Amino acid sequence: MELNGVQRKFIDNKLDSLSKSKFRSSFKLKKKDLDYISNKGYDVIEEHAYRFIRERLALKIIDNDGKQTPMRGHPVFIAQHATACCCRGCLYKWHHIEKDKELSEKEIRFIVCLIIEWIKRNER
Repeated sequence: MELNGVQRKFIDNKLDSLSKSKFRSSFKLKKKDLDYISNKGYDVIEEHAYRFIRERLALKIIDNDGKQTPMRGHPVFIAQHATACCCRGCLYKWHHIEKDKELSEKEIRFIVCLIIEWIKRNER
C-alpha cells in the first residue's frame, strides 16, 4: 500500500500522537506475531486487516461495540488497539470518525493504512 506525501505526513502525525498515550504505546508485537507476519507477508496481513475492519468495525450498528476486537491472537488486533481503531468509541475519540454511520471506503482505507504502518514500524 503506497502512500503519497500528504497521506504519509497525516499517518506520521497520527502515529506520533498515539505514541504519547501510555495505554496505546503499551501494545507490542510478540515473537509469535512477528513470525506470523514474516510467514504470511504484508499482502495477506493487509487483506486480513480489510476483512476485520469491514466485518467488525465498518457497520453502522455493532452489537458488541467496545468488545469486538480481541487483545491478542493476530497482529492486526494488536495494531487496532495501538492505533485506536478497535471500536467505534476509540475511532471517534482519536480520529473523529462518527459512530452512528457505516464507514466509507475512504475511512476503511485510512484505518488499514494506519494499522499496516504501525505494524511495519513495530516489526523492527
